[in-house]
Amino acid sequence: MKKILRFLISRTFWLSLLIVVQLGIFAMILLNISRFSNYLYLAFVLLSLAIVIWLVAKDDNPSYKITWIILIMTLPVLGGVFYLKFGNKTLPRHYGERMAAHRRQFPALYEQEPGDTAALLAEYPRFGVQTGYVRRVSGYPVYGGTAVEYLPLGEDFFRALQEELPRAERFIFLEYFILEKGLMWDTVLEILKERAAAGVEVCLIYDDFGCIQRLPASYPKELAAYNIKAFPFNAMRPSLDPTLNYRDHRKVCVIDGKVGMTGGVNLADEYINRVERFGHWKDTAILMRGSAVRSMTRMFLQQWLFQCGSDTLNHPYEEYLLSPPQPATGYVQPFPDTPLDHFNVAENAYQHLIQRANRFVYITTPYLILDNEFVTTLKTTAESGVDVRIITPAHPDKWYVHMVSRSYYQTLIESGVKVYEYQPGFIHAKMCLCDDDAAMVGTANLDYRSLYLHYENGVLLYQTPAITDIHRDIEMTLEKSRLITIEELRSKLRGTSVLCALLKLLAPIM
Repeated sequence: MKKILRFLISRTFWLSLLIVVQLGIFAMILLNISRFSNYLYLAFVLLSLAIVIWLVAKDDNPSYKITWIILIMTLPVLGGVFYLKFGNKTLPRHYGERMAAHRRQFPALYEQEPGDTAALLAEYPRFGVQTGYVRRVSGYPVYGGTAVEYLPLGEDFFRALQEELPRAERFIFLEYFILEKGLMWDTVLEILKERAAAGVEVCLIYDDFGCIQRLPASYPKELAAYNIKAFPFNAMRPSLDPTLNYRDHRKVCVIDGKVGMTGGVNLADEYINRVERFGHWKDTAILMRGSAVRSMTRMFLQQWLFQCGSDTLNHPYEEYLLSPPQPATGYVQPFPDTPLDHFNVAENAYQHLIQRANRFVYITTPYLILDNEFVTTLKTTAESGVDVRIITPAHPDKWYVHMVSRSYYQTLIESGVKVYEYQPGFIHAKMCLCDDDAAMVGTANLDYRSLYLHYENGVLLYQTPAITDIHRDIEMTLEKSRLITIEELRSKLRGTSVLCALLKLLAPIM
């Protein structure tokens, strides 16, 4: 009863209720207008037909288009107008103009930097296509002079935070999807308070939707009392604005421009197995020291300055971009991904890695909800004789998402892809390992929300010693996972084929 009452007075409940009410009113108005006149009804139907024709010709993901086309044809009166309101992902003109002005104001955050591209091409020319694509579409280059430490569990990441944050002397930048009061965040917060009191600049971005049931709306004011600057990204409001879908799913920690950390771990206790939700929580992260930390600082400042302005920083933004190189072998390429451009950087980085494999590709992901292009890439690679293995959870956090994930298994398995489920619990790590010479660790799940609607970030690794550690950890994880067979899969999905098909159809817009 207490949980029910707590939910009924929560911000989540009232925001959801107000949005549903507005949606209902909007639909009723359209239906009543269409009933008022046969001509208006015909106009709505013709509008929907025109939108379907436009969608067919539009340069957009086929799965996304097919879902909307079916919805529009099923609901010809409402469907077309609903697509224009909620489905058309064209950036509003005023928003585009604001972004263009921001790029002009802060050019060092957006220009295509050379980094150590020439050195990588001279030493490892086979990585040129991959690094070149990411640099050209995102502006983020590859760097040498960066030592990388692989952190195979959330507990290891937490330990690294406790070691590195107290050493901050100039600034700490944090950007996370989820913060929740408990051992992990309370410990980190105490360190941030101490560093802020010592004169270190502390800036924090957290996603408002990710924290809506975990933090009060007044939390930035609470932190301001400790001289910690914070803002909730894309604050939730009772609105039918489709941009509320764009969430900040990044995990970024930058300390003095010297240390950068990222991976799948948020700042909440389930990520360090202090609280058990779905069995053992398997997550990963990496820690970088050296030149590539500059890119982590850039992506944080892009977000912070666009939302908060330059007057919220203690120094000119260029002064934060100094990241001295460290002795290290190999190359590192951090990059961001944003839903506000036409480039699916994270998805294409995954596919580049898979396509260049000669021996094996190992992937870990909590969700497996893919578009046709990604499925084709995996199938073609496996059919070419490459050992393709994917590890997903045996204990899901969302049953319906797991059901959709399993609906993709059969076509992959039939093509030679080996699909495993992590038996101890929930694997939340987002990684891809290719031929022991390249890997990616990041925040993007293999689903539509991460690859198309979220702000994400990742790090590509080339010939770094950490790749050996990643391979060893994945091998150990495979030992704790069960290979899924076609027979077992059919047994698990028996009687749910219609529901799976429906959920799979709606996946691109869920």
